[in-house]
Amino acid sequence: MVTRPVLEIFAADDFALWPVGEHESFGCLVLNGKPTPTEVGTAVMRIADRNGSEPEEEQGPFPTDPLGIFPHGLLTDLFATAGPRVTDTTGTGFVEPGRCNGLGTWRDRLDVLDGTGCAHFGHDPSSTAERVGDTVRLTHDAYGTDGSPVIGLPADQVRRRVADAQQDLQDFLGLAGARAEQHPPAHAAPVTAALARALDLASSP
Repeated sequence: MVTRPVLEIFAADDFALWPVGEHESFGCLVLNGKPTPTEVGTAVMRIADRNGSEPEEEQGPFPTDPLGIFPHGLLTDLFATAGPRVTDTTGTGFVEPGRCNGLGTWRDRLDVLDGTGCAHFGHDPSSTAERVGDTVRLTHDAYGTDGSPVIGLPADQVRRRVADAQQDLQDFLGLAGARAEQHPPAHAAPVTAALARALDLASSP
C-alpha cells in the first residue's frame, strides 16, 4: 500500500505572480519533499486562490493589488481540497480526498487508531477509515454502489503510514518555506507560518 498526502490543483492559466507548473485541472499533486520549485509554486497558488474571497470585517480590508490578494488568501481562513490518497501497487484507490476535506486532516487517522471510531475524507467519493479490533478498514466510497474497493490493514501499519504522511507534509513545508523566501519575499515568514497551520504542523515536534 502507498499513502501520500495530495492537493487538488487546477490549470494556472495566465498566472504570472511567481513560477508555477503546467497541470490539468482537478489533478492531484503529492505534497512531500520531491515537488520541483514550480510545483511548489503551483501548490501555494492553489491554496491562496482557494482562500481569496472577501474576508470577514474583523480580518481587515481586502487587498486590491494582485500580489496582495494571494498572500491574503493564505493568511485568512485557509482551506483547500486535499488529504490522504491510499492506493495499492496496482493503483487501485481505497481512500481519496473528496470535497470538503482539508489539508490538515492527517490527525483524523490518529483518532481512528486511538479507538474513536470512523474518519471521513470529504465526499464524491466518500472515503472512510474505521477501526475494527486490530484492523483499520478503508473504504473508497462508503455511500457508493456495491463493489466499492475495501481493504483492511493492521492498525500498527496504518500508524506507521500516518507518521510517514506527516513527514511528507513536513518535507513539503520545508520546500515551501524556502520558496517563500523568493516568491514573494516580503511575506515569507507569515506565509510559511500559515502553511504550517493549514497542514496542522504548527505544534508538531
